[in-house]
Amino acid sequence: MPNQAFETEQEKFWAGEFGNAYIHRNQGAALLASNLDFFVKALKQARSLHSCIEFGANIGMNLKALQLLFPDLEAHGIEINPSAAAELANTIPAAHVYPTSLLNFEPTRTWDLTLIKGVLIHLNPDVLPKVYDKLVRSCGRYLLVAEYYNPSPMAIPYRGHNDRLFKRDFAGEIMDRHPQMTLVDYGFAYRRDPNFPQDDITWFLLEKT
Repeated sequence: MPNQAFETEQEKFWAGEFGNAYIHRNQGAALLASNLDFFVKALKQARSLHSCIEFGANIGMNLKALQLLFPDLEAHGIEINPSAAAELANTIPAAHVYPTSLLNFEPTRTWDLTLIKGVLIHLNPDVLPKVYDKLVRSCGRYLLVAEYYNPSPMAIPYRGHNDRLFKRDFAGEIMDRHPQMTLVDYGFAYRRDPNFPQDDITWFLLEKT
């Protein structure tokens, strides 16, 4: 992905050294176990999942968990960071890896499950409508949105950086913008869970009707 032009400072941030450091902080057996527990709960109402695309897949820790739960799952992933995208190709077929920004990705098909987890919070708020549209276009049946929730938009410092972490009602905004997306289930995963911690994620399972 050399010389790729980015629309936002946030994209440059995650494509570069900070994104490389994120890889090393977010892997391992304990995270895989937590992800398995997470998806068992978040997808308990979903049916007939044969294909999936993850927006912002990093090295594939979420997709690894999903492939354990659904062994025949055809998994695809979009990843902006070149190092992470290269590692992702060790988890899913290289042809299923899209090494690009979410803003540059143009879906040409749909998947049974479209997933975004801990990614919308890091996007420039100005581009959210564009990303919401791509999520819905990619969604064949289910959309799982797992992010930090707040009833109104707010920005908070992130590891010493400003304008790199935002909280809001992402799922609600998607449903308002795309009325064909209806709420199926929702829940919360707590960072202090003694067995399977997640990063205080509120998740929403939506279905396209």
